[in-house]
Amino acid sequence: MEPVDALLEIASLLERERASRYRAKAFRQAAATLRELPAEIVEDPTRLRAAKGIGESTFAVIRQAQAGQVPEYLADLRGEVAPEKTTVLRTKLRGDLHAHTEWSDGTTPISVMADAARALGHEYLAITDHSPRLRVARGLSAERLREQMPLVRAESTDAFRMLTGIEVDILEDGALDQEWELLEEVDIVVASVHSKLRMESREMTRRMLTAIAQPHVNVLGHCTGRLVQGERGTRPQSVFDARVVFDACAEHGVAVEINSRPERQDPPDDLIAIALDAGCLFSIDSDAHAPGQLSLLDHGAERAENAGVPAERIVTTWGLDRLMAWAE
Repeated sequence: MEPVDALLEIASLLERERASRYRAKAFRQAAATLRELPAEIVEDPTRLRAAKGIGESTFAVIRQAQAGQVPEYLADLRGEVAPEKTTVLRTKLRGDLHAHTEWSDGTTPISVMADAARALGHEYLAITDHSPRLRVARGLSAERLREQMPLVRAESTDAFRMLTGIEVDILEDGALDQEWELLEEVDIVVASVHSKLRMESREMTRRMLTAIAQPHVNVLGHCTGRLVQGERGTRPQSVFDARVVFDACAEHGVAVEINSRPERQDPPDDLIAIALDAGCLFSIDSDAHAPGQLSLLDHGAERAENAGVPAERIVTTWGLDRLMAWAE
């Protein structure tokens, strides 16, 4: 196989497994370096190993691929990382409304996320980097979001649309952490609680209801904030009156996100059932922070299918025209 293809497949598998972002980034960097190196350096092992951006592990992968082998590291990962599951519902998903880039706490440029989405057969992808309050994630100020938006739109093609967006923090009083005019201008607004997750139930309910009622909100992101596994440890879910919150989502046409990250599994199954009974729309999203994580949609699709969520109530099964009409 081609060395660049081997390096990028390794990066994608590491990202899907949510391994250290630095490991995956090293393989993406090596692939980018290899593309730019003159042929005489690529073919000279001594000069190749000395090239900036080529480390011991990536060098071994390149040399084994050049020798016509499947690199050992790649073969091992193929055996360890569970491949994407192709369920009936997964085949109906046409896009993803929650993804991050290096503009906030993602690992790659906008263009790399766009390429990965196209490779998966997506018809659209929303870039929803964080809002300013989430400083640990390098949330986007109004100025940075304005700068980003034309770069996102520039990645669209005739068969694929990149959507502008933001994952906006729901502040303690329910206000949204971005300028109102910008929330009007972007295509998709995912509203999420990231702070004071242990707020008392009545106050959390009021906080979420205030946000849901604001006209520019399209998706309620990972509504409980829980973590059930992974290197970040576990975190209990926030408490709120789920029936009241999901009734409000149904009333205002806000989709309840089924977050596909295995460490979140948010909402829990019992809350999906309440949202389903309330008549909510849903959005199956990857919450990807790297290109290889866009494939995590299979986890969300499997959970939604097991919960009996009809495909027609999942906005990410809709075509672009219908999606944009709903999001307006």
